[in-house]
Amino acid sequence: MAYRACPNRTPGSYLLFARADMETTVAYTDLEASSEAGQELGLKVRTGLGRTPDAVVMFASPKYDHSALLSSFADECPCEVVVGASSAGEFTREVRGRGMACALAFYAPDIRFSACVGQDLSRNPKSAARQIVAGFDERSDRKHSFRSALVMTDAMAGHADVLVEELTLATAGQYQFVGGGAGDDAQFSRTPVFFGTQVLTDAAVALEILSDKPVGIGVSHGWEPCAEAFRVTEANGMRVISLNGFPAVEAFQEHAELTEQKIDRDAPIPFFLHNILGIEVGGAYRLRVPLAINEDGSVLCASEVPVGSVVRIMRSSEVSAITAAERASDAALRALGEHKPQAALFFDCVATRLRLGDRFGSEVAAVTEKLGGIDLAGCNTHGQIARADGQFEGFHNCTAVVCVFPE
Repeated sequence: MAYRACPNRTPGSYLLFARADMETTVAYTDLEASSEAGQELGLKVRTGLGRTPDAVVMFASPKYDHSALLSSFADECPCEVVVGASSAGEFTREVRGRGMACALAFYAPDIRFSACVGQDLSRNPKSAARQIVAGFDERSDRKHSFRSALVMTDAMAGHADVLVEELTLATAGQYQFVGGGAGDDAQFSRTPVFFGTQVLTDAAVALEILSDKPVGIGVSHGWEPCAEAFRVTEANGMRVISLNGFPAVEAFQEHAELTEQKIDRDAPIPFFLHNILGIEVGGAYRLRVPLAINEDGSVLCASEVPVGSVVRIMRSSEVSAITAAERASDAALRALGEHKPQAALFFDCVATRLRLGDRFGSEVAAVTEKLGGIDLAGCNTHGQIARADGQFEGFHNCTAVVCVFPE
């Protein structure tokens, strides 16, 4: 097994060549002290595999000092390829909650992993995407039939939609992408990503996965329109200023009156968790979670809403959320073809966790049952990423995304 630094990579980026039977393990820790938590997580990963892993994907609560966590993890489990993000709720097949760190580790057959990073995301998402792709293995290499990348992005930097589009363009559509926006328990203050032992903001990280077997990705949400369509007549990034020429808040206030709900302009989150925006895209809806109402009547959302787009207020239920997660799991399994699943990553929105409360455990349990009890790790994110053949593509909110790795 060999590592080599690659040209045009950000310093600290590595490429790994591995040849072995595939093995995976999932570990978690809920220790309070960051260094001790990292040490425990590293020990569990190393002993779970019985060796140093080829690659690790890690999610960690914002309660931790992430630098200390990653450093002590590396001391205990010196894996060269580690990517991940701060999260807004963490879970495995066995446990679900907040204030934890969890990891999925790989010792993989015939797979090439590389960890890459793109920075200055808020100012130049196109450049960030090209920095990431510059760190990918030679795209002319045809030895591997399937090309995927896990992408985690600083949600507070914005431009996740643009990043996904630019990654697709820069790779000539040869890669599928999955992942999400880093979280901080819905505080929307600081949402860093992990690159080795580095904790980075205003950045996105990627784990490139080149394989001889397909990686399955499934996407679904359980929301449906429940109001008339509105045209976004003015918007600025994540701020929706007007709908049909009127202050955006008026559409929500009218909907609240018609449906006998209450909306508190000073504390609208309880209303917004059940009444989000859906952007019409090719007969489907890409979801956006409203977060706050500004004094001028504009509405701040968790992700960008394009000017000129058509939007509707959407509704959902606990049952439809679970059904959506099951559909995403089924789609990911179908994408494996004849191959059996070995391990999976599962992403869903922090807004879904907040809306469902303890019942969110039923959604994780539904995914676990669909996948047949394989290794599973995941987190609640501030937005979800999915771009794969046959799937609803782009950057989403309140959407279940399942990524399954074959044996």
